[in-house]
Amino acid sequence: MRFNLLSFVIPVYNEEGNVEQLYREIKDVSLKLINDKEIKNYEVIFVNDGSRDRTQVILENLKKKEKNKLRIVQFRRNFGQTASLKAGFELSRGDIIATLDGDLQNDPADMPKLIHKLKEGYDVVSGWRWRRNDSFGKRIPSKIINFLRRKLIGDRLHDYGCALKLYRRECVKDLQLTGELHRYITGYLYIKGYRVGEVKTNHRPRISGKTKYSFSRGTNGLLDLFYLKFWATFSDRPLHFFGRLGLYQWILAVIIVIEQIIKASYIRILTFGPLLALASMLVVTGLLFIIFGFLSETMSRIYFKNERKYSIKKIY
Repeated sequence: MRFNLLSFVIPVYNEEGNVEQLYREIKDVSLKLINDKEIKNYEVIFVNDGSRDRTQVILENLKKKEKNKLRIVQFRRNFGQTASLKAGFELSRGDIIATLDGDLQNDPADMPKLIHKLKEGYDVVSGWRWRRNDSFGKRIPSKIINFLRRKLIGDRLHDYGCALKLYRRECVKDLQLTGELHRYITGYLYIKGYRVGEVKTNHRPRISGKTKYSFSRGTNGLLDLFYLKFWATFSDRPLHFFGRLGLYQWILAVIIVIEQIIKASYIRILTFGPLLALASMLVVTGLLFIIFGFLSETMSRIYFKNERKYSIKKIY
């Protein structure tokens, strides 16, 4: 099987020291794939996410040399990686689409391995940086979130954060990229029923530029993971989530009241103490959770009126 067009989508932000070499490496591996009859053609899309260095100038100079193969999207300001990927996906024309970071840590030479894995029947293939060239402070939070992700989502990937990925066109059409959900594209597609594979890839040390990783990105990733789990399980029935929390609080309040009545029957006095105050609060907060569940259910039904929860592979 030979793919018609391979599209590379690369978000970049202040990567003036990396983009030119990255393009050369992508061009070399693409020509090799054409010679090996894996693809017929390729295109490269750089999405400049509001860079404040010479990244845009370097990209424009490259464009003058590579008129037909290279396209550039320039954002007015920094909108983030999710928005960059969304813009690149919308502009891409390939029947398969590859993504990678613009910092040269992902190795374009791994692309043949991803293509071979895709041909095994997978819809998405993700890279696994099994020998990471990152600091200890980046690896430990990543391992923790990877563990939580496997438990919550169940896709069994080892490395959710590797930007080197390969998608079939139908996957990209089925994506709803908002917020910072670029971290969990494979998890989202796995939930939608797509086959997700993984291959070991080379991970190189950063030579030029500064890492964009920070503590806040790690905490955002954890919150996004919880959101993805909620969306996967309760997006079309939020009342079941919030309603259960409300009912559990009511049950706990009833248990406390019964315990206080039994206690009062022995000591012959019933006082309004901390436990009864807690029971009263649980009744109120439980009611609020149930009301919030009703409101969320209404909004969910309005949303899914024009959207679909399911994903069709083929109609016979």
